[in-house]
Amino acid sequence: MVWKLSIEEKNGSWSGQAERFLEDGDFSNMRASGREILEDNINNPEGWALVAEASVYLNDMETAEDALNHLWHLDSQKSASHASLRGLFATAAYYGAQFMLDKAMDAYEQLFRRFNAKLGTGAWGDISHKIMERGYAFYADTCLLAGYGDKAAEATFKASRIVSDIDKKAMYHSKALFLTNYRESGSVRQFEQHQQFGHLLRPEMTFPHDKEKRRKPHSIRIGFISPDFRQHAAAYFFTPLLRDFSRDGYKIYAYFTGKGDHITQRFKKLPDVWRDMYGKNTLSVARQIFDDRIDILVDLSGHSQNNCLPVLGYRPAPVQISGIGYVNTTGLGAVDYFLTDNICCPDVGDQLKFTEKLLKLEGCHLCFSPDMLRSMKAEGEDTPAGKNGYVTYGSFNNFAKVTDEMLLMWRNILEALPSKLVIKCKTCSVESGQKIIRNRFRRIGGNPKLLELRPFSQDYLLQYRDIDIALDTSPYCGGLTTCDALYMGVPVISLKGCSHGSRYGETILTAAGLPELVSDGKRTYVSKAVQLGRQVEKLNELHRNLPKDLRLSRLMDNKAYMTDIENKIRQIWDLYCKV
Repeated sequence: MVWKLSIEEKNGSWSGQAERFLEDGDFSNMRASGREILEDNINNPEGWALVAEASVYLNDMETAEDALNHLWHLDSQKSASHASLRGLFATAAYYGAQFMLDKAMDAYEQLFRRFNAKLGTGAWGDISHKIMERGYAFYADTCLLAGYGDKAAEATFKASRIVSDIDKKAMYHSKALFLTNYRESGSVRQFEQHQQFGHLLRPEMTFPHDKEKRRKPHSIRIGFISPDFRQHAAAYFFTPLLRDFSRDGYKIYAYFTGKGDHITQRFKKLPDVWRDMYGKNTLSVARQIFDDRIDILVDLSGHSQNNCLPVLGYRPAPVQISGIGYVNTTGLGAVDYFLTDNICCPDVGDQLKFTEKLLKLEGCHLCFSPDMLRSMKAEGEDTPAGKNGYVTYGSFNNFAKVTDEMLLMWRNILEALPSKLVIKCKTCSVESGQKIIRNRFRRIGGNPKLLELRPFSQDYLLQYRDIDIALDTSPYCGGLTTCDALYMGVPVISLKGCSHGSRYGETILTAAGLPELVSDGKRTYVSKAVQLGRQVEKLNELHRNLPKDLRLSRLMDNKAYMTDIENKIRQIWDLYCKV
């Protein structure tokens, strides 16, 4: 007997094949699968949705738009099927790729409502869940660009819950943890969410370590692991660790897990041993670290993108530290210490917010070292307010860090004196993003005419010359952004919070010799910004002297910083060997 597949069975086969092509990154054959379905039925919504989605990935927007126009005119698209889910997702992805942020978010939210309406009925199969996984992940990226960090975090947690693969669960959960910092900082809920990551990340093995052999006299092998030894914000703080670590009793290794660039070639020359681990699986990286007999492994990425925490889960080194690249606990039991300082974590109770032991430096736990990544050095000059006749405030932070409470404080500052606010970020690079910012400012009673919205650009440092005073964000403070402003001679007003991540501004400004710019409350933040704006001579003094003073400050004192680091490293190694 010859079995013949029905139209529905053939369509299902092509749909499943399309998913496999998608997983392989073969978008051309994914689109071809959709066209095979349309060969049997030109009005099949699954076929048009596949063609549209694959065309978006191929950046063929003309074909995507044509496929969607066919799809939107089909009555069957309104039915509750995985074809309808795919159609809604393709629509949202198209709008997102065109940077129509409001339309994209509306389409994603319609997708979620349709899925949730029948979630308990068993109507959705494996393909539908894969579509929804992409939906939550893409929606999170769209929300982040639009400045809604809270929505981005919630969607990414949902992506983690909807997948069954444990590695994917951990990956999405880790990304969601990073996103929580845009709105929460140091809350009990946030700490518990980080702890959950430790339960998700359960490697099949851990490496054994012979403490007796480690106790024998030898040069301590320090390994630094990161995907960001490249053009990256965190890399501005890495140079002292690789270049200036004492070679008297220490040997420095670097494990690079990211994709290299011209900056990578510079970093490559700094450590004693450089290991390029890009493309290698997690266990292979961990095994290399173990085979190198690393004594102390320092993770520089935390829960940032493409992070190395799964490597640390294997415990390839007997002592493991995390810090600098992330503002919060890892939640991972295999990490022994978290690098911080006495300003970011001044209280005994701060330990309750970390699964790691706090490794507190006496000075700032960050050392700003931009020379490895750029050659430009600012020279002091007068503040723009003198010639403009009004004060120009500025925020060059990721707009996802800007809460409504922050916007309200900025509104109050702008209302107090002749002024405007320059907001420069990726959200301002698209028309729909600018519209979202103006609408949010209008909703809290602000006048959008006082905002100047500038797109992200490579010459952003030069644009600090237009700014009198930079305004930091809270609870997710600026790191590199704050250092950049000071480096260009622009003072920064910062609001300190009650957790490690929300005190970044305080520790940076204190190390820069500017503790008077730190505010301990919202009223003080507004007051300091307004008062400084009225003191043009004081602003002139700061703008003229800051570039030179910063280079002489503790924030850029590599020698003092590394003395502090080496003392702490020696202490924890001695403690490990004694116990």
